[in-house]
Amino acid sequence: MKEWCVIYSSLTGNTKLVAEAMAEEADADLFSVEKVPEDLSGYEAVALGYWLRLGAPDPKMLALLPKIEGKDVVFFQTHGTDPGSEHAVTAFARAGYALGADCYIAGTFSCQGKINPKIVEKRKKEAAAEDDPHAGKKAQARWQRAASHPDAEDLQRAHDFMRVMLEKRLKRKARLEAGKM
Repeated sequence: MKEWCVIYSSLTGNTKLVAEAMAEEADADLFSVEKVPEDLSGYEAVALGYWLRLGAPDPKMLALLPKIEGKDVVFFQTHGTDPGSEHAVTAFARAGYALGADCYIAGTFSCQGKINPKIVEKRKKEAAAEDDPHAGKKAQARWQRAASHPDAEDLQRAHDFMRVMLEKRLKRKARLEAGKM
């Protein structure tokens, strides 16, 4: 069994693309949230990816998170908002809160992704005020920026991020084995 597995939940394919890039970089087993093995005890580290719904991981990932215990964890998420936005950042905190006991969160990766077209159409039909964060002009500009993501640059960033997480994991493991933690 491999040291890492990557588990993702994807509605539009955005999170799956990022998951595949990370799994490739880590030589990890890759599972959709619907097909996760019940027993993850053979894995020391888990990368968990999800799309955002109401400022938190999607419902399927939220149901899985409490079951992940005693692992080194990396969170990654895709969303229509800007990667450094408060909405994106606080979603990581919500994921961490839902996570099972005795996990070490090694890092987080945020990636803008195209928004589900059904949601965009719904928002366009709403008679929104100019400053409405969900359907105003600023939101529509954000939807346009998100429409081309994840792109090749985003996927390279996912590879690079995972490479750093692998190095970080090796250093942490060595310190644990040396009794320095």
